[in-house]
Amino acid sequence: MDEAPERPTPDLAAAAKRLASGGVVAFPTETVYGLGADALNPEAVDRVFRLKARPSRNPLIVHVTGPAMAATVTSEWPTAAERLARAFWPGPLTLVLPKHERVPGNVAGGGPTVAVRAPDHPIALALLFEAATPLVGPSANLSGAVSPTCADHVRAAFSAEDVLVLDGGPCRVGIESTVIDLTSPTPRILRPGIIGHARLAAVLGTPVEQHHHRDHDDSSAAPPSPGLLKHHYAPKTPALLIDVEELEDHLEDALDDGVRVVVISHHLAVQVDDPHELIRMPGFALPYASALYDALRRADDLAAVRILIERPPTQAETDEDTAIWHAVHERLRRATAPR
Repeated sequence: MDEAPERPTPDLAAAAKRLASGGVVAFPTETVYGLGADALNPEAVDRVFRLKARPSRNPLIVHVTGPAMAATVTSEWPTAAERLARAFWPGPLTLVLPKHERVPGNVAGGGPTVAVRAPDHPIALALLFEAATPLVGPSANLSGAVSPTCADHVRAAFSAEDVLVLDGGPCRVGIESTVIDLTSPTPRILRPGIIGHARLAAVLGTPVEQHHHRDHDDSSAAPPSPGLLKHHYAPKTPALLIDVEELEDHLEDALDDGVRVVVISHHLAVQVDDPHELIRMPGFALPYASALYDALRRADDLAAVRILIERPPTQAETDEDTAIWHAVHERLRRATAPR
């Protein structure tokens, strides 16, 4: 960590130049594409908020090369942070720590903490080294919409004039990082991801509070982490999370109403007849997570009146897969929240 990768390509050099001038660059990570700007430039950070139409109190994750750069944006770097960074960075784990005074207040949504992580993608890391500054990197989409997992998703949301897009192919993880708060007496997970509490507790040697549903709709206070607003990851088409036993009744009701629906299902036995559409999902945890956002976008493109999402499993044979399913359910809960 904190070691420069191979020489950046000319595209990365051009991207770093844009960042230095206060511009915005979309870059790939292992989770989703991020909308990058210099985290120490408040005007550049404001530009990200405006492009995303993001509530100003919703904090941003600061992307770093590793612990050395993370220490420049945090006022404390405790033993717990060092252990987790050594175990999981670069990777899909975000640490919430006290914010250093050099970090602009808008990065943290006006709050006292900052969320930091080192992304596990060669282009993201090369960009960070070339830019030689921490970068904010919220998902490169309009606020509340489905997160982007390929460059075309980003290009569909922003003009080339506003955002320079670095194409790193599809994101292999496909859902956002786990966020753990290290400022409370007991470390607690604020947002679940593919790294679950059992793995975190094993590294720390202490209990870790598991994630509980937290919706922050009170405009008077900044949430401690991104991804905690009630409406998030949502397709344009109204979506409903259902059990497989309910599917037939929903399809019959749609036919009676003369409307078409899209079904997202991981069961091979599920079949859907015209005029409805079926998007079949993988049956295993990590492939499902990786395919989720693309499936929601494809469902939107089919222009149906409703998306029916078969409820995925909640448990698996391993703690790791159970943690991933938990993270998937958290995304689906917010994606299907009443509007």
